Amino acid sequence: MALFKKRATGKPGEWYYCLQHGKVEEGPQCRAADRMGPYATREEAAHAMETAAERNREWQNDPRWNDDVSDGPGQGSTGRE
Repeated sequence: MALFKKRATGKPGEWYYCLQHGKVEEGPQCRAADRMGPYATREEAAHAMETAAERNREWQNDPRWNDDVSDGPGQGSTGRE
């Protein structure tokens, strides 16, 4: 166990969304594994979960990242027909 805990420091005006507490925080107050950010504004941080969900949907529907091998010839893992 460390005797001195190094507190995370951030720049003034950086906003984070804390996953553990479900709230917006100015500056990194919680550990990195429990937060999303930094965001430029409080408003952006408040919508962090919505932004992440939207990006996940975009990624899941991106044809460049479609790993479904049932798309036809040449689409398998080897790239051979």
